[in-house]
Amino acid sequence: MAESSENEKELIFRNISPEEAYELIGNVQAVPDFVILDVRTPKEFTNGHIEGAVNIDYHGQNFTEELEKLEKETKYLICCGSGVRASKAMTIMQELGYMEVYNILGGIRMWKGSGYPLTEE
Repeated sequence: MAESSENEKELIFRNISPEEAYELIGNVQAVPDFVILDVRTPKEFTNGHIEGAVNIDYHGQNFTEELEKLEKETKYLICCGSGVRASKAMTIMQELGYMEVYNILGGIRMWKGSGYPLTEE
């Protein structure tokens, strides 16, 4: 009889609203295994991003290689300009064996339109 291990973590790949993303950030921002991943170009990123976000350009030559370097057990919130690149990045992350990834529906455009802050630092 096969035993199911309590250590088996459920795989989570979800599209969430800007409101849900803001709540998620508030709940886990101080947690070391949480990363906000912005997959826009460096120029887009510099013009305004979610505070604390890490930038890896989806259109960069080494995008998949850069993703492979990241910790698979970490919880990720990913975003782009409108949600398209982040959705594609989420699929790649799933294929690479990531455990928990959330995509902000509508991207930075909807995040900003919902009144949430961006930083240029």
